[in-house]
Amino acid sequence: MAVSSFLGTAIEYYDFLLYSTMAALVFGSLFFPESGSGGVATIAAFGTLAAGYVARPIGGLLFGHYGDRLGRKRTLVASMMLMGVASTLIGVLPGYDSIGIAAPALLILLRTVQGIAVGGEYGGAALMIIEHAGARRRGSWVGIMQMGSSIGSLAATGAIALVTLLPEDDFESWGWRIPFMVSAALLIIGLYVRLSVTESPIFKEAEAKERQQSAHSVPALEILKNQKKPLILACAVGIGPFALTALISSYMIAYGTEVGFSRSEVIQAMLMVNIMSTFTIPAFSALSDFAGRKPVVVSGAVGAVLWAWPMYAMAGSGSVWMLTVGMMIGQVVQNLMYSPLASMFSEMFSTEVRYTGVSMGYQMASLLGAGFTPMLAATLVLATGGSSLPLILIMVTAACVTLVALTMLREPRGVDLVGSISPTK
Repeated sequence: MAVSSFLGTAIEYYDFLLYSTMAALVFGSLFFPESGSGGVATIAAFGTLAAGYVARPIGGLLFGHYGDRLGRKRTLVASMMLMGVASTLIGVLPGYDSIGIAAPALLILLRTVQGIAVGGEYGGAALMIIEHAGARRRGSWVGIMQMGSSIGSLAATGAIALVTLLPEDDFESWGWRIPFMVSAALLIIGLYVRLSVTESPIFKEAEAKERQQSAHSVPALEILKNQKKPLILACAVGIGPFALTALISSYMIAYGTEVGFSRSEVIQAMLMVNIMSTFTIPAFSALSDFAGRKPVVVSGAVGAVLWAWPMYAMAGSGSVWMLTVGMMIGQVVQNLMYSPLASMFSEMFSTEVRYTGVSMGYQMASLLGAGFTPMLAATLVLATGGSSLPLILIMVTAACVTLVALTMLREPRGVDLVGSISPTK
């Protein structure tokens, strides 16, 4: 079960994060050549990145509804198929020079499909583990699944690092397509593993009881009616870690090259960051089983506030070593905020609407925290002549939103998942 969720998450995040990096590297010139300067083209490319984040809450609603009504397993299979097909098609999509305005239009459409797919993935993958695990070890087990996000990001960064070794013209004409087309093979592997898993026992238990009394209910409406406060708090708690992900992963390549680093130097730093996350995410998720979900997230949010200025000072130092260390420490505080989220969110909603609740909270946080952050950051940095001050303010503000939300939430660790809801203050 844990292996299935881990592998599925890794594949879907490989596909989703691959796009983020390519948006910074090549999509501006390939799909938006009439945008003017390189900075404006990059902003346009990050706009298509935002389209995927806008679609994620839609995917959370759609897949959450069917996941709560029909089961976790079937919904997860559908989300994986959607992601794999969209990513493969991006790999064969002609550029603006070949098909004109249809190129960016189709790119936005496929990015939207990606967003819908990943919007349904996280909640289901987390619940397939959490609803099988015991109350005392939820964080430890779900940490394996969440490690898939760092492995997927590591695989995407590694694939990009390899293709960027090609001559510049080859990379921009066909080399960038290779990592996307690998998605077809990954899809086959992922579907084989995912089809072999069994349905969540807690869902099966709740299904028979709820079938007659809520056969015609809509989980999203049930949440908005009776569980609105947990949804709002889940969204707010997630804003800090998602904003930091956007700043370190999606935007750092564009910023790093602006302040004098080569593309390969920033990618090498990102590789080190992702390797480290492979260990820190499961460790911090397991830590939340013993220390509590809130203390772990609080420590990360406070760390983000304190580390914002030093991280960008190190990024602007001109030293690759300083850049790498700054990003790695930034990623540690991000992992502290991010790692307990799956367990925390799952403990905040009742079984019959849990898939929808977790998905909506997580994906709305991703939209507000990360969806527009790279585009906003690029715009503000361009407007301020390359200043890092807007980036520091974004990082601090997002972490403070997370801290404020945590003050309104009681510790959810260990709550009974069968029909109960974690109380809010």
